Amino acid sequence: MPISFDLTSEQEELRNLAAKFAREEMAPKAAECDRSGRFPEEIYRKAWELGLMNLNVPTEYGGSGLALLDQCLITEELGRACGGMTTSILANCLALQPINLAGTPEQKKRFLGEFCSGYRLASFALTEPGGGSDAGALKTRARREGDHYVLDGQKCFITNAPQASLYTVFATVDPAKKHAGICAFVVPRDTPGVSIGREEDKLGQRASSTATVIFEGVRVPVDHRLGEEGEGFRVAMATLDSTRTPIGALAVGIARAALEHAARYSRERTSFGVPISQHQAIATKIGTMVQELEAARLLTWRSAWLVDHGERATLESSIAKCFASDSAMRICDEAIQIFGGYGYMRDYPVEKLLRDAKLCQIYEGANEIQRLVIAREYLKRFA
Repeated sequence: MPISFDLTSEQEELRNLAAKFAREEMAPKAAECDRSGRFPEEIYRKAWELGLMNLNVPTEYGGSGLALLDQCLITEELGRACGGMTTSILANCLALQPINLAGTPEQKKRFLGEFCSGYRLASFALTEPGGGSDAGALKTRARREGDHYVLDGQKCFITNAPQASLYTVFATVDPAKKHAGICAFVVPRDTPGVSIGREEDKLGQRASSTATVIFEGVRVPVDHRLGEEGEGFRVAMATLDSTRTPIGALAVGIARAALEHAARYSRERTSFGVPISQHQAIATKIGTMVQELEAARLLTWRSAWLVDHGERATLESSIAKCFASDSAMRICDEAIQIFGGYGYMRDYPVEKLLRDAKLCQIYEGANEIQRLVIAREYLKRFA
């Protein structure tokens, strides 16, 4: 298939829309929300009104139905303004993707449609205390009782948990079955037995809320199950295969902001009578930062392009997410170094970018897990 790096006029319009929203709505409030940990719901509502949420919901259910590359173009622009706000905006795509992948037409109409007819937030509930990257060792139980399942357990580090009206939850009917016992469920927030635990006080991405969700005797109708019994692990992994790539785009956006701040500062700050950008030590830093940023973006676009053309992209999405987030950390670290002592201070923007970038290495599959996935997928070629 031919490859082109030219964007269509529609893609340019999407990117410009996201950039304008990021510049005018997100960026002015980013520092304040970071310091206070405030969840800026007014921004998320405006994002929904502009069509910048629910990007992966098909048009027949009221969503944007955007290609993955288009989603990445939007995500980079938003991430450049604020990583935390972007994570909360993207969380709906993550939470609704299991319904896209495994829902029946009736389930899609019922659950996806309501997110496009009005502003709502959703959460993806997979991670558990003590479980971390071992997603196959879930302890949240799903006990079948007639035409219902009864859920008991806890999920931790859940984005938008306090504000969500719906959760996609993964639970096991039998821990002894491991991966084969896991089921996926749609659980409305107002279901009796659902409660929210302590909200986390995070290092970065503080404009996005993160909390524990507790399920105590939660009765879920069988018709809220996504796919067949035991297919939940496959649904979860397929979801992450398609949502990892936008995390790469988010990391690119954060890194791009850090590079732009550092480049501007290096031309304004003088040392030994000249702008510090003229010193070889600074110029080589910026040169390396540019290389890493461009490589991360191209890896992200390639992964998205493959998905949009119907190709399996487990390897490429892991490479994109891992490389882009690691690069973002290095770029943000170098930006602080270029700013010197000022870079360490909260009065300047780059220390926040470093804190925001760190989470990109952890969520949606820690980078250590991504490297294992990359090795596994690559080694299949030699089997």
